[in-house]
Amino acid sequence: MNSERRLFLLALGSVSLAAPLAACGGDARGRMPRPEGAVRRVQPAGRDDFPAIPFAAWTDDEPEYLLYPGDEIEVATPTAAELTRTMKVGPDGRIALPLIGQVMAADRTLPELEQAVSGAYSSQLIRPVVEVTLRQAGPIRVWVDGEVRTPGVIEMTSDLDAYQAIIQAGGFAPTSRPDRVALIRRGPGGTRMMRVIDLRPRRGEVVALRRGDILFAPRSTLGELAAFFTQVRAAMPIGFSYSINGSNGNGYAQF
Repeated sequence: MNSERRLFLLALGSVSLAAPLAACGGDARGRMPRPEGAVRRVQPAGRDDFPAIPFAAWTDDEPEYLLYPGDEIEVATPTAAELTRTMKVGPDGRIALPLIGQVMAADRTLPELEQAVSGAYSSQLIRPVVEVTLRQAGPIRVWVDGEVRTPGVIEMTSDLDAYQAIIQAGGFAPTSRPDRVALIRRGPGGTRMMRVIDLRPRRGEVVALRRGDILFAPRSTLGELAAFFTQVRAAMPIGFSYSINGSNGNGYAQF
């Protein structure tokens, strides 16, 4: 093929490519058409837009008492009275007993601890009989977070309802939604439950708090609550710790 013919074919190919490129880039009529009607770049989020937050169905049934760090208990062995001890559950949830050493007590009911200690003593005693009694409960605390003036941990010295806890936390901030306060509670079997309560003055609910309850006062009913629930979902239940922004500043609190 001579050089003149090659130049002619190259020129022809350039012309054939120029037309579709001009239609794509030069004129707005060659672009992809927009859908009819105005389309907003940011759509308002709805409740269904958030991933499912796995909370158990709410129940007001009082679960069986679980031992906590700081609880004072007596571990009695009637068949070997010299082994009977009165002690406090340690910060790590364990107790120390003669002959068998460390035993996990926290997060167990009294019958569950009796069974665990009896099993541990079975290698030391012929027919171990163990009786566990709660002598005195340790500190009872609740958490208040979100749009309150002084978020943090509140120690219950007597009966306390949700609105009283908000008052102890300095009251609602002006940006809060007192009618959409989230109450998160540990339910039967260690599951976590959540309900929304109305704590507006003179029209709010009276909700008695229990050990380990978390109150969260949101600024909005969707975005902030969803973010907080996602955080709680990752943190509960993990023994006796809740990862929230407490007043201690490190985001970690233990009871």
